[in-house]
Amino acid sequence: MESSFELTLQMVIAIFAGISAQVMGEYLKIPSIVFLLMFGTLLGPDGFGLLHPQKLGVGLEVIVALSVAVILFEGGLNLDLRDLGKVSGSLRNLVTIGTLITLLGGGMAAHWLGEFPWPIAFLYASLVVVTGPTVISPLLKQVKVDRRVETLLEGEGVLIDPVGAILAVVVLDTILNSDGGANAAFVGLGLRLSIGAVIGGLGGWLMGFLLKQARFISEELKNLVVLAGMWGLFGLAQMVRSESGLMATVVAGVVMGASDLPEERLLRRFKGQLTVLGVSMLFVLLSADLSIASVFALGWGSIFTVLVLMLVVRPISVVVCTWNSDLNWRQKLFVSWIGPKGIVSASVASLFAILLTERGVNGGDSIKALVFLTIMLTVVLQGLTARWVAKWLKLNPEEEATGAVIIGCNPMSRLIARLFQERGESVVLIDTDPEACQKARDENLRVFQSSGLDVDVLEEAGIESVGTFLAMTKNGEINLVLAQRAAEEFNPPRVLAVFPRDPQVNSNNNKTKVNQAFIAQLPIKTWIQYINDGQIKLGKTTLKEAGFGFQRAHLNALIRSGELVPLLLEREKSFQVASGNEDWQPGDNIIYLLHDPRPKLLKRLSGGTSSSRLALEKLPKVEELPIATGASNTTVDESSVN
Repeated sequence: MESSFELTLQMVIAIFAGISAQVMGEYLKIPSIVFLLMFGTLLGPDGFGLLHPQKLGVGLEVIVALSVAVILFEGGLNLDLRDLGKVSGSLRNLVTIGTLITLLGGGMAAHWLGEFPWPIAFLYASLVVVTGPTVISPLLKQVKVDRRVETLLEGEGVLIDPVGAILAVVVLDTILNSDGGANAAFVGLGLRLSIGAVIGGLGGWLMGFLLKQARFISEELKNLVVLAGMWGLFGLAQMVRSESGLMATVVAGVVMGASDLPEERLLRRFKGQLTVLGVSMLFVLLSADLSIASVFALGWGSIFTVLVLMLVVRPISVVVCTWNSDLNWRQKLFVSWIGPKGIVSASVASLFAILLTERGVNGGDSIKALVFLTIMLTVVLQGLTARWVAKWLKLNPEEEATGAVIIGCNPMSRLIARLFQERGESVVLIDTDPEACQKARDENLRVFQSSGLDVDVLEEAGIESVGTFLAMTKNGEINLVLAQRAAEEFNPPRVLAVFPRDPQVNSNNNKTKVNQAFIAQLPIKTWIQYINDGQIKLGKTTLKEAGFGFQRAHLNALIRSGELVPLLLEREKSFQVASGNEDWQPGDNIIYLLHDPRPKLLKRLSGGTSSSRLALEKLPKVEELPIATGASNTTVDESSVN
């Protein structure tokens, strides 16, 4: 009983420390693996001595195998085949030619600089050909880069993990059975990849078919059915051919991700949570099992080995693999710099250290120490500098991307579209109403008559290259769904929607990047009616340093009273839709709508009729309106829009 409690306590400590590290990483915007390694080392025998992973015995190997299977399946599930098609050549090269370059370059560096024997040097290189998705994905969530670079790095991380793990097994098998030739090694590699791909492909299709057809499976059970099926495919592939299970899980995830499953978002969320749990627990356990003395015993030669891997081998691999691609030099340089190692390297290295020791082969502990040193240096150096490098290379889409895709062809959205167009930025409207679409075409606006949920239409509209997605139909609930879908599928830099305020919904929006457009709880139908009746004026004001507090207070008061709606914001060089939680700053240029019932009254008195067309091209009159009182006045240029 005491022994079982001790093992339970080990798992509890590992999980608690792992989740704490994830929380700290998210709060401080630092890759969580930094804290996972730190906590594991501090809690291990060389630290406070609270964690002793070796007490888990063979159970540690079981935990590693099942957790890595979930991690790779979740990575495959999140791979978008449409995006992969745009970088397929470069991605294919990185997974094949890049693997070979890293194997040769890393092996030579470990032999000549780290003074490892050739067999052990190439075993090390086979362990570090991978760039783990467990590190890449969280890193790219914190450091936003353009879509193609993000897809290339994520695709490489997911697809190369099973290839690298299988390659490492082949190299290990060659070392332990030195009588086998190179041909036998390549045949073994091909068999494992093929068997895993076939089992994973068929199993993934079968699970997708079952989820879509089996009505008797409740929503609560579907995620668990997928989990059990994925582990079943992993076990089956391992039974047919050892180490083919990793490829089976990746392929199964890719196939299921392309199957258009019902409630796929819930499945992704469930698997994502399992992945976070698995990564957190494993990194803490494996780093706690690492001897700090063995790392220091490696000497400077091993540090130089890792630096050569990062600064020479990786850039050569990326340049060769992307030679004929249309990636620019900035994108290639960023991909060259980002190649952190992750959980697969750590777990397989820990397993190999045990196997080498059992077979009486020297170098097991040294290999494990060198792999962990590689993980530490790549994660710390590349992870902590990725944001700065992306900014230096001008790859941040939030700063560079312009233009907008707007769902809805009502008068208010057409007004915003024309303002974008006059600015020289591309804008596309999407609506299902043929009459509204025709009005947009009459105003020389680009429009698609379709649903905002149609992925192909969104791609054709250019959502992958624009800076803003805005959902502003007359139905707030639909707007929120459209915005959430766009954020999940395409991840534009800015996602806004007109929707009712709901505390629970707003909490979820923090994770999906959906912000309320213009103001909180905008009565869009009312303002559309104002536009149709000609009861508005279009204005622009600049918030100045002098008297900024009074200007901001007066502006917010007009917003709260329902008299004014800020539409667009010019800040420094950016031009974007104002959000409901906008933090106004001195120097901001605000383009807004002001409710003014006078034009309608004048038209009634003169017997005229209001026009629904917003003729912004010709501004008939400019007047000055104080937006603050006293010395803090700032000039507002206003023009009637009817």
